[in-house]
Amino acid sequence: MELLSWPVFALAAPAVVFAGISKGGFGSGVAFASASILALVLEPVVAIALMLPLLMLIDCASLPAFWRKWDWRAARVLIWGGLPGTLMGAIFFAWADPDALRLLIGVVALSFVAWQAAQHFRLITLAGTRFGARTGFFAGVLLGFTSFVSHAGGPVAAVYLLGQGLSKTVFQATTVLTFWAVNVFKMALYAGMGIFSAESLTLGTALVPFALLGTWLGVKAHHLVSDRVFFGVTYVALTLTGTKLIWDAVT
Repeated sequence: MELLSWPVFALAAPAVVFAGISKGGFGSGVAFASASILALVLEPVVAIALMLPLLMLIDCASLPAFWRKWDWRAARVLIWGGLPGTLMGAIFFAWADPDALRLLIGVVALSFVAWQAAQHFRLITLAGTRFGARTGFFAGVLLGFTSFVSHAGGPVAAVYLLGQGLSKTVFQATTVLTFWAVNVFKMALYAGMGIFSAESLTLGTALVPFALLGTWLGVKAHHLVSDRVFFGVTYVALTLTGTKLIWDAVT
């Protein structure tokens, strides 16, 4: 589908609002669903190129609301691990074809839903778990890799941070800071690899108001909307899009 077209814009606008709500108010763990949805109608490379500047804008817009409320020790470990992880993601990205990227994005989406289901039914529990620095660094490596190829580093960060016993607001602030730093590094690599195009930047510029709207809604919803309702809708969307992407990749 042509990037600069009304059908793409009609799909991208709500996807970007959703990313803003997720990153602005719910720890960014499911913001990657926006890229997954766009990958249904666009080449995966185009979808993630379109989303990265907007995700960075959302990070910058939401950062003041959580300024200095983060846990710097936890953020630092993830950021340091994220640097080599991002480089690994760049190597894979340069090698992979579009179907390999679709398959990876789809597998990540379904794995995230399966992980959440396992926690809901108490097959896996993080209660009382305190992850150390080595685990945090490894989580950062996975975060950097998945974030580079599909903007899906949020779930990995969430697993580590949930094991730190952080409050809801400290968790959110730490996530915002971590991904702001990782995305700056990603932006440099994306630009160096020629992933951005004039068309993706043009459409991204048109979507800026939707990113800011979503961020504002997310910050407000952080204190008003039940996490259960928000994530419940998201899990359904991820299941559908993940299944479709895997199907497209293997067929």
